[in-house]
Amino acid sequence: MNKLAYRLRTYRSVVGMNIKEMLAYNLWFWSQLGAHLFLTIVYVSFWKALYSERETIAGLTMQQTLTYIILARMIAPLVQWGYTQEFGYWIREGTISSELLRPVDFQERIFVGHLTRTFIALAQQLLVTGSFAVLVFDIRLPTDPLIWLSFLISLLLGCSILFCFDWIFGCVAFYSTEVWGLQVVRGSILMLFSGVLLPLTMLPSSLQTVAQWMPFAQSVSIPVSLLSGITPLDQLGSIWLQQLAWLAAMLMLSRLMFQFSVRKITVQGG
Repeated sequence: MNKLAYRLRTYRSVVGMNIKEMLAYNLWFWSQLGAHLFLTIVYVSFWKALYSERETIAGLTMQQTLTYIILARMIAPLVQWGYTQEFGYWIREGTISSELLRPVDFQERIFVGHLTRTFIALAQQLLVTGSFAVLVFDIRLPTDPLIWLSFLISLLLGCSILFCFDWIFGCVAFYSTEVWGLQVVRGSILMLFSGVLLPLTMLPSSLQTVAQWMPFAQSVSIPVSLLSGITPLDQLGSIWLQQLAWLAAMLMLSRLMFQFSVRKITVQGG
């Protein structure tokens, strides 16, 4: 009981620290948001032009596609963080030793901070970008609380799956002296197979099959499809079972991969 209370107090401090860090950099937040709104306008203009001579694409109407694209653009900043660069920085500077020596599980601590930042960023995106999209693009967000609750649970599961994948991918930094290229590869694959660029149903069938075997769709395509009405709620049971299976497998692999990789640390400086 005392151990549980200690862990809860520790993670409460981690949550508070991450909230302060997220709210401290106002200029960074507004500059990122401005760039994000500009890209959203570009995306919407592109899709409106694409729908100008047809009623549907891959069975989706223009309203469904625009709602999906705008929501996916709001989720995109939440999944762009990876841990390859962080791992590379900690190893290069030698601070990985102090990170590992803290009296709390390393992966759990980073995960709590990751979820805190994700959901603060989500609240900011919904408040600012969501209001902009409703007023300017006239998108219709659902009013049913059950749909929002389903979306949030699916997003929580999806972000947890992606965190475990990033943890596994970040372990490559223990074997490499340069991780920038790895981060670029991860970002490029995520953009296509997560559903940020377009609904996955618009991909060729062979790429849809590839996307099903990758974890990226769990973090964007599946939650956004629920919120935009593309995926009906009667499929919720199978979706959550699939996400829980993904999470269990990725969590186990991430723990094993880190335990194996951490034995090889070559500090490059610091």
